[in-house]
Amino acid sequence: MDEFDVDEVLRQGLDRLTLLAEVSTALSGTLDADKAMARVCRIVVPTLADWCVIDLVDPSREVRRVCATHREPEALPAGGVLGVLPAVPLDASDPMARVLRGAGPLLLTPADFKSTAGERRPARHLELFDRLGTTSAIVAPLRARRQVLGVMTLARTADREPYTPDALALVDDLAHRVALSLDNARLHKETQHIAERFQRSLLPTLPEVADLQLAARYAPSSTTAEVGGDWYDSFALPDGRTALIIGDVTGHDLRAAVRMSQLRNMLRGIACDRQEPPGHILRRLDLAQQNLYTNATATCIYALLDTTKDGTWQLHYAQAGHPSPLVVSPEGDTRFLDEGRSLMLGVTNLPSRPSATTTLAPGSTVVFYTDGLIERRGETLDHGLTRLRQHAAALARQPLEEMCDELLTGLAADHTDDIALLALRLPPTACPAAP
Repeated sequence: MDEFDVDEVLRQGLDRLTLLAEVSTALSGTLDADKAMARVCRIVVPTLADWCVIDLVDPSREVRRVCATHREPEALPAGGVLGVLPAVPLDASDPMARVLRGAGPLLLTPADFKSTAGERRPARHLELFDRLGTTSAIVAPLRARRQVLGVMTLARTADREPYTPDALALVDDLAHRVALSLDNARLHKETQHIAERFQRSLLPTLPEVADLQLAARYAPSSTTAEVGGDWYDSFALPDGRTALIIGDVTGHDLRAAVRMSQLRNMLRGIACDRQEPPGHILRRLDLAQQNLYTNATATCIYALLDTTKDGTWQLHYAQAGHPSPLVVSPEGDTRFLDEGRSLMLGVTNLPSRPSATTTLAPGSTVVFYTDGLIERRGETLDHGLTRLRQHAAALARQPLEEMCDELLTGLAADHTDDIALLALRLPPTACPAAP
């Protein structure tokens, strides 16, 4: 082999490594399967192919074309080529059918693009080969864990050298990387779905309280498949008062979710047994937690809604390291409830925890929330609190359910933490005075 040939081999090897590295980098940047496949198509065209399509097998076994890229975008059919493809007969001799059955990668020539009499070859699977003037193609399976998850097709036209058998190894390596990424994305989505269902199963049904409106929301993290420790709760006490609770156990794993459930149940028991100020209740909860669950920490707000003899609404509350509730008047005036604060639960043994009381005007809304609603990477907490105040003020006259939805929509886009939200709205008139 002369010097020129050695240099050419080295160049080809470098090009191959560069291509595979670019694909790996693109795949690692997202867990959205469709986005990942589109990125791959944009990399291999025109470097390795004149056009490329990727078809994925859905859980229902339908084949769905998720991306199609051509070096000249206008060459693709105007009506689009994406979407669900016609069913592939099990005994079809179509290249896609063969790959779905486990063959491949396949090196195709023009003779492979046409149907012959008596063959069961779906036209939709072959139409692009003819329409785009294809002279050479490779159809490779996207295979992971002994399952074919899809099919990747790379094709060249007449003004380019056709694929050789040597290209099969490169495409097979490329397809393997794509399949692993696709499998990871599907596992992440499945795990995220299971985690969210588990989290929601731990959250309570809100009580129906005469004259009061209650609404709650839970939004899982948009970037993790793990469960978290965010929770809300509300229930009627034996003396008729309404308890309102929001909390967040430190951590994002199954242990945090289990601790959250345990903490919520302990708080329910203590609150129903002891008709005491909120600060006393949180102190009892803290003592129980530190005795039973060493090294576990959590934030929490425990509040009691009550009325005085003259019909005035009052909120008694205590805060253990949690973001302060927001009160919104019917006119849109806002204020945070900053009193009754103490350290988060599980940090140290406090001899007492303070309580606070505030008077609520008729028609007011109280919003309890976890930090995922206001915290954003790269900005101060004050920015998040101001944003919450502004959004809530603008929604003051909206129905409570719509207000909660709009707060999540406006504040929780691409949030990286779980969010729990509990909102209370008082009737527009004062409570009738006690006799």
